[in-house]
Amino acid sequence: MKDIENLIGQLAQEGGAVKPAPHPITLSWKWMALSAAYLLVLLLVSGVRNELTAAFEHPWFAIEVALLAAMFITTSVSAALLSFPDMYQMRRAVWMPMAVFGVFTCVLFMAWRADMPPAPLPVHGIECTLAILMVALLPGAWLLYAMRKLASTHYQWAGCIALLHAFSVGALWLRLQENNDSILHVLQWHYLPMIVFGILGLWVGKLILKW
Repeated sequence: MKDIENLIGQLAQEGGAVKPAPHPITLSWKWMALSAAYLLVLLLVSGVRNELTAAFEHPWFAIEVALLAAMFITTSVSAALLSFPDMYQMRRAVWMPMAVFGVFTCVLFMAWRADMPPAPLPVHGIECTLAILMVALLPGAWLLYAMRKLASTHYQWAGCIALLHAFSVGALWLRLQENNDSILHVLQWHYLPMIVFGILGLWVGKLILKW
């Protein structure tokens, strides 16, 4: 019995103090700030589209960019909440990205219907998807790394949200950088791959975030 007590005492002395995890809102603000800084650097290097101010005068473009920004914000908050086993008892907030995505889909559909006559298609296609993916690699990697240090028990959904956050960074960058008014091109090469990317995140989350 004395040996057991000595062992317990020894283990207690060896164990260091455990630093509590930050509040998920604090985490989400930190992750948003890092992603926003990364996006700003990209735009400073690549430049923005020539007629960006004029583009914002078109309401469908302005709403589209605003909803992309909302996706960027809500996926950050959702990812932070999903990093905790009980989601910090904020389950409704976890589903915010899906609500934004639903509104986003409706807006894109109405913008497509309003594009009459259709704007000319750019000469490139899949290059846009590849550019978004290249930009999304870095924020996706460090966000998954940060989430792995925590204790998600919803690893598939967490992986999906993490990749959607990364994709929203790339999509925002390209929409502000590329001189393109074709909503059909944007639907095909910017946003349909977002769905594929989110589905891929289910597998990535299981691979990386599972304990």
